[in-house]
Formats: sequence, C-alpha cells, structure tokens
Amino acid sequence: MSASPHVMADAIRVLSMDAVHKARSGHQGMPMGMADVATVLWTKFLKFDATRPDWADRDRFVLSAGHGSMLLYSLLHLTGFKAVTMKEIENFRQWGSKTPGHPEYGHTPGVETTTGPLGQGVATAVGMAMAERHLASRFGDDLVNHRTWVIAGDGCLMEGVSHEAISLAGRFKLNKLTVLFDDNNVTIDGYATIAETGDQVARFKAAGWAVKSIDGHDHGAIRKALAWATRQDKPTLIACKTKISKGAGPKEADPHSHGYTLFDKEIADARAAMGWTEAPFVMPEEVTKAWRKAGRRGGRDRKAWEARLTTSEHAEAFNHAIRGELGPDAFTALDAHVQKLLAEPKADATRTWSGAALQHLIPAIPEMVGGSADLTGSNNTFVKGMTAFDTPDYAGRYVHYGVREHGMAAAMNGMALHGGVIPYSGTFLAFADYSRPAIRLGALMGVRVIHVMTHDSIGLGEDGPTHQPVEQIASLRAMPNLLVFRPADGVEAAECWRVALKHRATPSVMALSRQKTPQVRTQVSEERLSDNGAYELLAAEGEAKVTLFASGTEVGIAVAARELLQAEGIGTRVVSTPCWELFDIQPASYRAEVIGGSPVRVAIEAGVRQGWERFIGEDGLFIGMTGFGASAPYERLYKEFGITAEAVAAQAKATLRAA
Repeated sequence: MSASPHVMADAIRVLSMDAVHKARSGHQGMPMGMADVATVLWTKFLKFDATRPDWADRDRFVLSAGHGSMLLYSLLHLTGFKAVTMKEIENFRQWGSKTPGHPEYGHTPGVETTTGPLGQGVATAVGMAMAERHLASRFGDDLVNHRTWVIAGDGCLMEGVSHEAISLAGRFKLNKLTVLFDDNNVTIDGYATIAETGDQVARFKAAGWAVKSIDGHDHGAIRKALAWATRQDKPTLIACKTKISKGAGPKEADPHSHGYTLFDKEIADARAAMGWTEAPFVMPEEVTKAWRKAGRRGGRDRKAWEARLTTSEHAEAFNHAIRGELGPDAFTALDAHVQKLLAEPKADATRTWSGAALQHLIPAIPEMVGGSADLTGSNNTFVKGMTAFDTPDYAGRYVHYGVREHGMAAAMNGMALHGGVIPYSGTFLAFADYSRPAIRLGALMGVRVIHVMTHDSIGLGEDGPTHQPVEQIASLRAMPNLLVFRPADGVEAAECWRVALKHRATPSVMALSRQKTPQVRTQVSEERLSDNGAYELLAAEGEAKVTLFASGTEVGIAVAARELLQAEGIGTRVVSTPCWELFDIQPASYRAEVIGGSPVRVAIEAGVRQGWERFIGEDGLFIGMTGFGASAPYERLYKEFGITAEAVAAQAKATLRAA
C-alpha cells in the first residue's frame, strides 16, 4: 500500500521533531508547518534527480528561512540524496555532519545556497532566476528551462534586502521564480504582528508579481497554486497560510514553538495524533518507497536533456560555461593591453584603468555579466557594445540594478551559484557596508563574484566624509576568503582583474580611485607581480634604511617620497601591496624578503591603520587616517591629513634619527 501525501508530509514532521530533540537545538516549527507545501512541491513539481544533484537544468530550491533546515535535510534524505543518510539526520547540528544548523552550500549535496541570515535566500534566488533567463537566451530553452522555488518566512520578508530583491525581480519579470511564503504570523518574539502589520501579498503585487493566497495545509489547493505559478508571465508569490509546528498537538500554532520546544511528552502526543508508531529515526517501508519514487521522478527528464545536450550545437560552449572555465584566449587582449601600458606610461584613475581592463575582458569571456547600482558612469563597469539585461530578451550582459547595493550583491551570489555566469558589478566603496552581508555569504560559500568599488578614499574629494571610506578596506580585509585588491595603476589593475577571474572559489573586491594617480609600474617583468599580493617595486640605492609600504593611489606618494629620501642619501625601498590576502599565502621566505630588515618601516594608506602591522610591526610608522574625512578638493585633503610625499619623508627621517 502506497503512503498518502499526508503521511509523506508527516514523515518530514517526525524527522524534524526527532532531529531537533536529539540535538536539543534547532527549529522544528517551520519544517512542520511547511511540510505539506514541500511535499506537494517535491513530489509533483520540482524538477530534480536525487542521483544527480549537479544536473545543470534542475530546478533550484532555496530555503530562505534557513533556520528550518530540517525541512530541507528531511527532503534530501527521503528523496534519496546519498550524502544525507539517516545517520546524518541523527547527527543534526553535530561536528562533521552533513546536516549543520543552517544549510551550507558546498557542504551538503542538494543545498543550492547557504541561508540563515534572513532575506538572503530570497535575494540570492533572484540572481539564480536571472542567470537562468540569461543562459536560456544564450543557449536556448532546449538546454536551459528550469524554475527557482523559494520558501520564505515572515522574517525573510521583514529584512530590507527582500524589498530590493522583489522589486528587481518584478522589474525584470522573472516568471520562472516563485516564492512560497510561510504565512504563519510567527517570529521569535511571538506573533509577527507585534512588529509587522503590512500586507505582504499587496506588497508583492505592487512590485509586479502575480500573487495568490492559499491554505498551506490543503494539498489540493497547493497543487492548483503551484500549477498556476508555472503559467504566469511574471514572478509569483504564493502566500501559504500555515500553522507553525503543525501536528504537534497543544504546541500547534503556538507562537513560541518556533525553536526547540517539543520534548518527550509533546513528541509522544504528536506521534499519537499522527498515528505514527515507528521508533525515532525509522521510516515505514511504504513511506520510504513513496519518497524515493519522487526522488527518481526527474530521471527521465534528465536523460532526455542529456541527449539534447549531446547533439546541441551549443554543447561545448554550454559545458565550458557551466564548469566555469576560462578559455585559452581569455587574457590575450588583456596581456597586450599591459604591454602597451608599459611602453607608453600615463597617469589616470584606477577606476578608469579597471574599465580599460574590462574592455579587453568582456569580448573574450562571454560568461561575464556586469552591472552597477545606479553608478555606471562612476564605476566604469560598462563596456561599449554591451546591451542591457532586460525583458523579454535576457541576452544582455549589463544589469541596471538601481540603488540596491545589498540586493545586487546577493543576486550576484545567486548568478555565480547557478553557474554559467561570472558576475561583477559596481558601487562606491563607502557603500560596501550595504553589500556586506551578501559579500560575507559569498566568501563563506566560495563563489566567484567581483565587487567593483570605486571612490576608495578621501581622494574622492568634495562629496565629503559620508562618501569617503576610511575603515571599509580594513573591515573587508578582515573577512576570510575574500580577496581585496587595491591596485596602484593600470598595470596592477589589469593584473588584479586577471587574478580575481582565475580564483573560482573566492569573491573579490576591487577598490579603485576616483582621482588620477601616476603609473608606477614601468619596467617589463617576466612575472605578474600582483599575483604575489605584495612585491618590491623599487629597490634602495645603497643600504636600505627605510622601506615604504603602500597600496593604491598612495604607492605614487611612496615613490615620490623615496625620491626625496634618496636625494638626501637615505636608501629607501618601495613595496606595493595590491592584495594582502595573496601575500599572506606566499612562502615565508618570500614574505620575509619583501618585508626586509630596514630599521624604519612606513605604511601609507588613506584609510585606518588596522592590519598594517603585518608589514611594519607594532612600532612601525603609519601615515593615513585616524578619523573621518572632510569635504574639499582631494589635493587639499591629502595635505591637511598629512598624506603627502613631503610628510612621509619628514616622518621617516625623524624616525630614523630617533632609532
């Protein structure tokens, strides 16, 4: 006898109760409440094959309400994902398990994105849907034709990033995107209405979504709504009215049953109410068979797709894109550009040099998709010949994100996770704080996303301290698995872009100047020096008494200060530090050689000191910012804050005399 859909849903509830109870930690409320919706979705609509979690044309399922991770782990186990065994379910939230507290991309097969920080999943899913539409335009619906499904809760929709994401999706009419709203009116503090009385359905409708409200426990209504969603010409919201901890007896619909609140008696009562007689972590045979059948349901579709791919004229290009590979000629034009710069040096803003690098990269790497948060002309992220990503033809490779830095960064994560796209986009460095939660998730997941952040210091001038970043670079450098590049000129800018693109498991930040800076790299080198993260740009003439370390526009100041010091017979080295993270992974011998043994070590950067100790030690001299900036032309600002070649030389001499 086959298990009924309701019994299949109860299997999710029981596994969620048991795992959370054993761990004495976690959240069973949402998994139990959304079990009916998830059962209908995964057994009737979601296109997937449990034997091939990496099938490129699978539907994407995003659990934005990541605290309810046992919903996803239950589904993965029940449908037959090999990695998520019953032992892993029993080891929920334990060291080394495949079932961590919140879903983690790259850790558990079947998890499409790391979620937990609320709202991030919704915004990331928008990027996945964008990538699907773009690749369908490039390769055709025969190869790319899948949906993105999201489960989100009240908390997800309260977060500001959700507003950015849903308006962006509505503007682009991403009709392959469906958000299933767990409309249970519950957050941690109690009923959601203590903090939110807005009409979420009306909000989505106003943003250009098709909307529908249903009983989230009525399987017939759920099936009809999901079928309806697949026929719409715009993104869809289905508000599923549910009861948190559905099936938990007295705890059902209790606003305080969000987290670990079901103990032995409550679980025994819930099992009795469901008629569930099996021991903890044991599934009835008929339930297992029914769920495993659902897990195999997409096998036929996958095999048909693989046959189409084999005979497609786009097969080679498609596979190349999905694997995230760079072609043999990806950097040919860029390398020629660098050689021209070395032959004909000139001064310019590093944002301009970044844009020049992109002019050579965009035609050579068709997977690159750019954009800006309404700052295209300032960020230099648009390359002539690019067209806008937009409805109805999504083939364009430039996204106008509007003033939505957080949504933009999260959407880029989604594009990279989807595969087939290498996203980059721009804003001002001061606004990195808007993007930071998504940048952090990208670093945690290890995705190739490039954040172009211009106006990188007080050097932007008259806009003043609201726009002048002083602490942002240091804070970004503190983030694990994030490459922070601050190139000094056009040669370094090109080298940094090359490195960023070659690092497939690390996001990058390009910190770029508004003001012009001299070209400091004029000598041809057999190696790309920026690859090392830091390198000796200029050696001392005579014994090195002073070493000047700098990044970005301050490298030019260091070069000028060296000239002043050398003119007085003080041997001075200059070390450029375009990427600390790359320097940190170099051999100890190389790092020691670059840092050197000069009695005076000076760091120069128009930002805060934090982190420079790795180069200059605790007692080294730092010339930079100790507070916020001011509004004035940048030349005056550098003089007033003492970040000039003359000031550097004077302080170096004073320190040398005192040594």
